[in-house]
Amino acid sequence: MNTSIPSSDRLDRRTALKWMATAAASAALLPRSRAQPAPEPGVSVVTAPMGDGYGTDPDLLRDYAPGDLWPLTFNDHQRRTAAVLCGLIIPADNRSPSAADLKVHDFIDEWISSPYPAQAGDRALILQGLEQLDGLAQKRYGSPFADLRINAQATLCDKLAKMEEMDAATESALSASDREFRQLQRAFRRFRDLTAGGFFTTPEGLKDIGYLGNVPLAAFPAPPADLLKRLGLPVE
Repeated sequence: MNTSIPSSDRLDRRTALKWMATAAASAALLPRSRAQPAPEPGVSVVTAPMGDGYGTDPDLLRDYAPGDLWPLTFNDHQRRTAAVLCGLIIPADNRSPSAADLKVHDFIDEWISSPYPAQAGDRALILQGLEQLDGLAQKRYGSPFADLRINAQATLCDKLAKMEEMDAATESALSASDREFRQLQRAFRRFRDLTAGGFFTTPEGLKDIGYLGNVPLAAFPAPPADLLKRLGLPVE
């Protein structure tokens, strides 16, 4: 467990648990079955933590401290790398802060640290991906990913994103360089999905997409006339 990050600099545990409960309800984030992948040669992945988890009815009114339910996974370097990735995947704009500003990387740390089967594969995949990303950055630029200039970071991420556009028919035509990115593609895709899932379950993310949720109404207007016409219903 990483204990060197001040607790005040982390996402609070109650919020993280709320995000996890919401994100777990999303089919995009919860695979039906995810076998834990075998590590690539030369890549080490620490074993999954053990714990009872939060059960089927977590107490969201209680203030949990990191480690109360399960130990967190990221060390300082992994957490910094994950934060950089989150900020690149969803940067700040005129509508919302970045995913890193909202500490989505802490949500991902909670996600991969929790002792549930659905997250076990993500844990190995994400940790392995972060290590491979550092290896790629070292090989191309001589520094770990988090220490690169933002242009170099963006270049690596853009290349990973473009690899998704290459179908199986082009697999045999990949260069040795492309194959290094291909090895990272699955981890990058999952990290991107977790980042989006975490971000869009925050109040800022929900506001970004215009989701209002349940709000009180002062009046109850009739359905729009054009909608009624499309449904073949009478317009009053």
